[in-house]
Amino acid sequence: MNKSELIDQIAADAEIPKVAAGRALDATIGAVKQALQSGNSVTLVGFGTFHVGTRVARTGRNPRTGAVIELQSAKIPKFRPGKALKDALK
Repeated sequence: MNKSELIDQIAADAEIPKVAAGRALDATIGAVKQALQSGNSVTLVGFGTFHVGTRVARTGRNPRTGAVIELQSAKIPKFRPGKALKDALK
């Protein structure tokens, strides 16, 4: 499912226009990004939790040349699914 299909689904389920569903989805994504940038996590009970994880610095290899390269540490977004989401997939 891509973004436009998700917007169509939201509009149909909530019985709202597609434009309003698109704005709502964009606002939700923006709020999650802003919270993660601030170092906070976002918990949606029954769905899951978005949080910021860290990737430690390490050495890697360039797959094309085989040369050893240093990879810097980085902050990465992570998602931990909630129990209801896990149970829905069984």
